[in-house]
Amino acid sequence: MRKEKKEHTWQSRLHEIIYEADTPEGKLFDIILLILILGSIVLVMLDSVSEFAQKHGAFLNYAEWTVTILFTIEYILRIISIKKPKEYIFSYYGVIDLLSTIPKYLSLFVVGSHALVALRALRLLRIFRVLKLARFIGESNKLMKSLKASRPKIAVFLFAVFILSIILGTVMYLVEGDSGSGFTSIPRSVYWAIVTLTTVGYGDIAPVTPFGQFIAAIIMIMGYGIIAVPTGIVTAEYTKKELEDIHVNSQVCSNCLASGHPDDAKYCYNCGATLHFKE
Repeated sequence: MRKEKKEHTWQSRLHEIIYEADTPEGKLFDIILLILILGSIVLVMLDSVSEFAQKHGAFLNYAEWTVTILFTIEYILRIISIKKPKEYIFSYYGVIDLLSTIPKYLSLFVVGSHALVALRALRLLRIFRVLKLARFIGESNKLMKSLKASRPKIAVFLFAVFILSIILGTVMYLVEGDSGSGFTSIPRSVYWAIVTLTTVGYGDIAPVTPFGQFIAAIIMIMGYGIIAVPTGIVTAEYTKKELEDIHVNSQVCSNCLASGHPDDAKYCYNCGATLHFKE
């Protein structure tokens, strides 16, 4: 009985260090892992520069193996530190962690000159490590919640913009259709209206008649206001989430990996498991 309690305490302590950031050890772990992820991204970028890769191929290979082994250790520790390993293995971050680790091991089995192209494609999976950075951005969860909450409003707004683009494109086709300026059909004119409304302005199509240029000027001015609308919608939702989550800490449930618990929470809001409550 005593041995079982000791093992549980060890697993809980490991979970607290790896999944939370409320302790000095947890913060240190996150900082080291952040530096490691950034370093691995730099390695991916340098490996894509052919001159550098040819000159420092051995260094890149050793560094890549070092990073891969460290990520493998981290992956294993995350699995053994929770009560239900499959909750992490099949989670978003679990899949990303696995995808960012396996390419180097796969390179041991993909051999032969005919497989070099496939090997390079597999090595590109290492770029998934950049997605691990989201774990360290405390605001990312609130941003994702804000985007989800904004979806209905943004969808209605985009639909309205699409209808407006069809109307403006049709008008421009009627005005510029016979001028030889490139408005040869309504779909092509709608494409021009979308490009102009978004202030991209490729310049492949441009009105030449005075009335067409006047309409184009109006659309350009409208474009500045239209771009600001989705930003305002998301900002309003983000502010709401900021107020809702003001008393949330970094505790993660060791049973189901749920996060976003209040500071005084003793039990997980998702599964009811006991949290590492601090007096």
